[in-house]
Amino acid sequence: MPRPSATEYGSFYQTYLNYTSGKDYTILLQQYHERITESWSAIPAERTNYAYAEGKWTIKQMFQHVIDTERIFAYRSLAIARKEPAALLGFDENEYAKNGTAANRNWKDMLIEWRVVRQSTNLLFASFTEEQMKAMGKASGHPISVNALGFIIFGHALHHLHILKERYDI
Repeated sequence: MPRPSATEYGSFYQTYLNYTSGKDYTILLQQYHERITESWSAIPAERTNYAYAEGKWTIKQMFQHVIDTERIFAYRSLAIARKEPAALLGFDENEYAKNGTAANRNWKDMLIEWRVVRQSTNLLFASFTEEQMKAMGKASGHPISVNALGFIIFGHALHHLHILKERYDI
């Protein structure tokens, strides 16, 4: 399965795809799964309530956002692979963060949840046929393929790890 073409996703996802290399989900899994998981696990619990500026997310809030977003993108992948005819809605990441409970969560529990979500996504993508990976749907008002969503899932997580390094000094 080749890398997704620009016709398989909205242009705003290009940033996430730029964080990835490789031609299919299996390669992404080999290259990034452990790196992403280990990077989050390496963050000391005492740093997780830190935000680099007033009004910015804490590390916990950012991590909850990454978990929530992976779930949403995995659902979109499932819906499109199963030929859902309805356009899938977008979501407001800031509302999710505001209404989330990250501040009150145990960091170790969040890390366990992350591993389970990642494993679930990986098993979901392993179940897709080549035809399902090519399937196109509509999400957030733009065409998108299951294949593109696989790249976006990894790219989104890598994007936030980059932000952690750049702005949170992690």
